[in-house]
Amino acid sequence: MGAAVAGWTVAAVLLQVAGLSLFLYGFFPVKPTLRGFSGPESYRMPSCGPVSAGEQEPALPPDQLRSLYRELAEMPPVYDRLVLMVIDGLPAEFVLGKGGKPPSKELMESMPYTQSLLAGCQAAGYHAKAAPPTVTMPRLKAMVSGAIGGFLDVAFNFNTQAFLEDNLLDQLHMIGHKLVMLGDDTWIKLFPTLFARQDGVSSFYVRDTVEVDFNVSRHLEFELAAKDWSVLVLHYLGLDHVGHIGGRRSVLMTQKMKEMDDVIRKVHSASLQDNLERTLLVVVSDHGMTEGGNHGGSSYEETDSLALFIGHSVERPHCSPYDQNEALQVDLAPTLALLFGIPIPKNNIGVLLPEVFNSLTDNQKLRTLELNSWQILRLLQAQMPAFCLEDCINWEGGLGIVVHPESTEKKFCHLLSKAFVSHQSSRLHQGSNFMSAEAQYVGTSVENYYGFLRYASEWLSHRATDKPFYLLISAILLMIMSCLFLMGAVSRLFKGQSLSQTDLLTESYLDQRWHLDEVFILTGILLYVISLGSSSFVEEEQYTWNFLTSTLYLIFLIKTVQAMLKGSNSVLVHRAEEKRFDGNNFSYASSYELTPGKRDGYKLCTILIVLVAGRVIRAWHQGGINWVHFPDISKLLAQADSSIVKSLQTVSVLAVVALYSVSLMLLRARSKVVIGVWLSHIYCGLLVLLHIWENQINTSLPINHSTTSIARLFYGTASVSISATILASPWIFPAYYTETKPASSSDSNPVKDIDSHGISDSVFLTGMTYTVFWCLLQLLLQQPINAIPLLLIFLQTVSSIAHFSLDKTLHKQWVQVIAMQFLGMAGHFGLGNTNSLASIDVAGAFIGISSYSTVLSGVLMFIITYGSPLMLYLGMVVYISMKDISTPQQLWSYVLDKMITMPCLLPLLINSVALTSYTIVLLLMRNHLFVWSVFSPK
Repeated sequence: MGAAVAGWTVAAVLLQVAGLSLFLYGFFPVKPTLRGFSGPESYRMPSCGPVSAGEQEPALPPDQLRSLYRELAEMPPVYDRLVLMVIDGLPAEFVLGKGGKPPSKELMESMPYTQSLLAGCQAAGYHAKAAPPTVTMPRLKAMVSGAIGGFLDVAFNFNTQAFLEDNLLDQLHMIGHKLVMLGDDTWIKLFPTLFARQDGVSSFYVRDTVEVDFNVSRHLEFELAAKDWSVLVLHYLGLDHVGHIGGRRSVLMTQKMKEMDDVIRKVHSASLQDNLERTLLVVVSDHGMTEGGNHGGSSYEETDSLALFIGHSVERPHCSPYDQNEALQVDLAPTLALLFGIPIPKNNIGVLLPEVFNSLTDNQKLRTLELNSWQILRLLQAQMPAFCLEDCINWEGGLGIVVHPESTEKKFCHLLSKAFVSHQSSRLHQGSNFMSAEAQYVGTSVENYYGFLRYASEWLSHRATDKPFYLLISAILLMIMSCLFLMGAVSRLFKGQSLSQTDLLTESYLDQRWHLDEVFILTGILLYVISLGSSSFVEEEQYTWNFLTSTLYLIFLIKTVQAMLKGSNSVLVHRAEEKRFDGNNFSYASSYELTPGKRDGYKLCTILIVLVAGRVIRAWHQGGINWVHFPDISKLLAQADSSIVKSLQTVSVLAVVALYSVSLMLLRARSKVVIGVWLSHIYCGLLVLLHIWENQINTSLPINHSTTSIARLFYGTASVSISATILASPWIFPAYYTETKPASSSDSNPVKDIDSHGISDSVFLTGMTYTVFWCLLQLLLQQPINAIPLLLIFLQTVSSIAHFSLDKTLHKQWVQVIAMQFLGMAGHFGLGNTNSLASIDVAGAFIGISSYSTVLSGVLMFIITYGSPLMLYLGMVVYISMKDISTPQQLWSYVLDKMITMPCLLPLLINSVALTSYTIVLLLMRNHLFVWSVFSPK
C-alpha cells in the first residue's frame, strides 16, 4: 500500500507542476510590441494598411540623421543636454505634497533648494503614476520606452537582460549623443554597450545606504565640468534602501533627502553657469514606498512616483506648485523625445506633458501633439489592422460632428477626426487678424488631441497578447487531475488496514459519527475556496485564517471541557476497570507520570495558550491592504525607543532557548551528542543575542562587518548541529535491541526485536532541533518588531503538539494535522505578510551577506516570507514522534502509513485544492479590473 500511495503522490505532484507551468505561460500577458526603431517615418502620417514591423530605412550617419529629424519635425530641439536624475523609491508627496496641500514642514526643510525652484515657478512637478509591479527594472523600461511591461517583469527584475525595444537612449545615441551613467547597475544590464563612461553599483544590497550614493556623487564634479557628454544618468539608491531598513519615517530619511537636494542644487547651478548650452534636469523616481518602506504592489503610496522638470521651457510667471498635477510614468518618453528632437519610441503609450513646452509657439505645440497622435495611431493599427485615419475623416464627413459611437473603433475614429479637423481649421486661421478666434481654434485642437491621446493610451495599456483559451483550460484540467490523484491517495490511506489494534480501539468511537471539529474544517476549507473569488477577501485574507484558526481551537476547548466533565462523572467506573488490566497496560498508562486531574488541566492550558497567543498575534499587525493604516502593536513599537524592541527580542530568544532545554530533559538518554546539540543551541542563541545588540536599527553605516560575521557564524553552527542531529539520532536511540532468548527452541541465534521508544525519541530530538533552530533563524532574520509574534507562534506549535499527545482519543489524526496547518497560515499573516508584493521583507535577505547574491538572498527572502508555515511543518516532525508504535511486526509499514504519510499528504492536498481553485478564479477573473493589482500578486 505504501508504494501505491507514493506512486499516486509523485504522479499528482508532477501533474501539478506541469499544469501550473502551462497556466503561468498562458495567463500572464506578453505586451504586444512593434519591432525595430522609429525613424523618419515617424514624422509622416500613417498610411492605411498593415503596419510594417521590421522594415527599416537605410541608416544615415548621426549628423545627417539629426539634421533630417530637425527638418521633418518642423521645429528645433528645445534642449541640447539632459541630466536624468533617478532617486530610487522617492514618493512624489515628499516633494509635491498630497491633495493640493504642501508636504510637511520637516520634508520641505529637507529639500530647501528644490522647494525654492517650485515656489519660483522654475520647475514643474508631476505625480507620475507608476504601473504595477512597482519594482525598478520595469519602471526604468517604462520611462525610456513609454511602454508598460508584463506582470512577470517583477521576476525578471532580479535577472535583468539587455533591453532590445525602441527607447530614448538608443534614439539619442543614434543621432550622435554621448551617454554617461552613474549609479544603479540595472541601467548597464539594460544597455550594456551604450554608455561611454559608466560606474554601476548593485541595487539589491539594501543594507548599504551610504556607499551606493557616494559612488555616484564622487564623479559629479568631474562630469559636470566635462563637455563631451549629452546625456548624464544619475541613479541614487540610498533613499530606497533607507526605506527598506527603517520605513518612510526613518530618522535617516530627511538626512538622505537633504543629500539629494544638494545634488539637485549642484547640477542646476552648473547648468546655469553654462549659457552656451541648454540643459534640462529631470528628477524622477521609479516608484514610491509603503509605510514600511517596501514596494512592488499597486497602492497609492507605491505608485506615487515623482517627475520634476527643471529648465527654461517650464518657467512661467505664475504657478501653483502644490496642485495635484497627475501624469503617467510612461508620459516621460514622448515628452523627452519631442524636447530633444528624436522620434517617439514605437511602443510608447504615453502622452506628452503640456506644461513642459511653454517655450514653443502654438503651432509648434500642435505639431508635437500631432506627432504623438501619429505614433499612437500606428500602435492602434497594429491592434486593429482595418483602422484607417482617412476612412475616419471621410466617415465624419470632414466635420467635428458630436456623435455617440458604439464600438471602440468608431470612438477612436470620432476622437481622432475631431483632433485633425480642428488642427486643420487652426492652420487656416493662422495669421488672421482675429487673435481670439485663432486662440480658440488652437485651444479646441489641443483639447481634442488630448481627448484622443488619453483614451487611446488607456485602451492600449490594458491590451495584451491573447493566449488560446484552450491552453488555460488544459492547464486547469491537469491541476484538477492532480487534486483527484491526491484525494485518491488520501482516501486509500483512510481505508487502509495498516492501523494497529490499539489504534482501532482508541479511535473506534471517533469513526462512528461526524464531530463538530471535522464538520467545521471541511466547511471552513470550502468557504476559503469560495472566498478566493472576492478581491476584498484576497486583500484581507488574514481575517479568513484568523477566523478558521480561532474557531477551530475554540471547538477544541469545548470538546476538552466536555471530556473533562464526562471523565469526572465516570472516574469511579474507570478505577474499577483499571483493576482488570494487566501490568503492561498499567505501566503504559502511567508512563506519562500524570494523574487524570493534572492531565485534564494541562489539556485545558495548552488550548488556552493557543487562543490567547493567537489573539495577541492578531493585534500585533493590523495586516491586509485596506486597513494597514489602523493602529496596532507593531506601529506603537516602531515609534518607541529601540531599547524596548531589543528587550523584547532578548526575551524571545531566551524563552526559545529555555523551552528547548526543557524539551531535551524529557529524553531518556543523556548522551554526549545530546549534550553537544544542547550546547550548540545555547551558542546559537547567544549569537542571535549578540547580533541583536550589535545591530543598530537605523544605522547609517553601509556594512556592519561585525553583525555580518555573527550571522555567518550562526549559519555555520546551526547547519552543523542540525546535520549532526539527523545523522547521530538513530545511533543515540537505536530502533533495535537484542533479545537474549531465541524466538523458538529450534533457533539458537538471538533475535532482534524493535524498540518503539527509540524511534520516537530519535524523531522527537530531530523535530525539536529542526523547529527550535528554525525559530532562532527567524529571530535573526525577521524585523525586530516580529520577535514576540515568532515566540508566540512557537508556543502555539508546542502547545498544540502537547495537547494532541495528552489525549489521543479526543481528535482524529487528520483533524490534528489540519489544525496545525491552520496555525501556520494564521501566523504567516500575523507576521505582517499580505498578498501584496510590497510586504516581502527585502532588508532581512541580506543579513550575513556582504555583497549581492541572487541565490543566497533569494533563499533568505523565501525563509523570511514563509517562516510561520514552515515552522509548523517542521513542528509536524515533533508531532509524529508523539504517535504510539505498538505493532512491531509491521513497524515500517506503520511508520510510513500512520506517522509520515498523513502529515505530508494532507497539507499537500489542501494546498493543491486551494491552488487549483485559484487558477479557476483567475481564469474567470482574467478581465476583472483588479486582476493585476489584487489577484495576480497572490
